Amino acid sequence: MPDLLARNLVRDVPDFPKPGILFKDITPVLEEPAAFRQACDLLAADAREKGAEVVVGIESRGFIFGVPVSLTLDIPFAMARKLGKLPYDKISEEYALEYGTNTVEMHVDAIKKGQKAYIVDDLLATGGTAAAAARLVERLGGEVVGFGCLIELSFLEGRQNLLGYSITALMEF
Repeated sequence: MPDLLARNLVRDVPDFPKPGILFKDITPVLEEPAAFRQACDLLAADAREKGAEVVVGIESRGFIFGVPVSLTLDIPFAMARKLGKLPYDKISEEYALEYGTNTVEMHVDAIKKGQKAYIVDDLLATGGTAAAAARLVERLGGEVVGFGCLIELSFLEGRQNLLGYSITALMEF
């Protein structure tokens, strides 16, 4: 993999969103076009190699990276959104958080039967949201060919929630 321009741009924000959390802020990556473009190009190359036919972006920062990937590959973009944000017929998938649960949804027509989906987010942490998005794709009859993200927080062991899936993280902390 080429030297990743974004690596030196991710900034640490201590105690956000609550004390004890060291937040990885990707805003500087988005503000640097060459770094942002390189990250999207690397994810698009991975999706192409895996035979993706649709890109699924996880709300909200997965949209930021997923849309350029889908445009680069000239394939559809599908949204996995938070509960109550989609207007049309949808299916839902609940997943565990550290304290409580959350839910993601997709429109019932977002994925065609047999369609190969590449799921994109900015960050892989515990893997709960990514696993829920994969279950949605599979319930709609699609096949998850891989996950792509800018950052993986490996100490949170999110890959353990995604066993059997191919995961590409452009950088790891």
